[in-house]
Amino acid sequence: MIVKSKYRKYCLAIILMASLRLGVQAQQYRSATAYGEPGKAPGMKVKLLSTTGEVKTYAIIFAKGDEAVSGMTEFAQKYKVKSAHYQAIGDALHIELGWFDYKRKEFLVIGVDSSEVTSFTGDIAWYKNKPVAHTHMTTSLRDGSVKGGHLLQLIVGPTLEVIVTVEPTPLYKKLNEEFQAGIIDPDIEE
Repeated sequence: MIVKSKYRKYCLAIILMASLRLGVQAQQYRSATAYGEPGKAPGMKVKLLSTTGEVKTYAIIFAKGDEAVSGMTEFAQKYKVKSAHYQAIGDALHIELGWFDYKRKEFLVIGVDSSEVTSFTGDIAWYKNKPVAHTHMTTSLRDGSVKGGHLLQLIVGPTLEVIVTVEPTPLYKKLNEEFQAGIIDPDIEE
């Protein structure tokens, strides 16, 4: 009886320690003004699909292992995009989504492994003289459940296919002091 009681306490202690460790790992945060750096999407390909007046539509096709936030930033820099919107579908080997914590003014990181990109939508605007790709997405897990949020990182599986519409009128962001986040301000002329 004493052995069973000690064994039970030992098992409960292990479960508690494991739970605490997982809780600590789940509490990673990121700044709301940290944006992707170019150079992490070497397999990315871009094709101009159409031009109507000053509006251009591109297909951006990412390859396995490309990091999508980096690639979108690189695309915007290379093509001098100051205003755009986009959508995509594809697959991911790993994703980091963010849920904005109003008290901390940072994104709580939500990690997701191998999944289907079911919705991927966003815009490009300029912040501190650099293009910023701002994406929200949902992704489907093996059991059909869905997770979503602000995209912090996406490592592409077989492919990610993005259709981008580039507009002629620039959009600029400014720092929103209350939330410590870059927010589009249509009144900014440059």
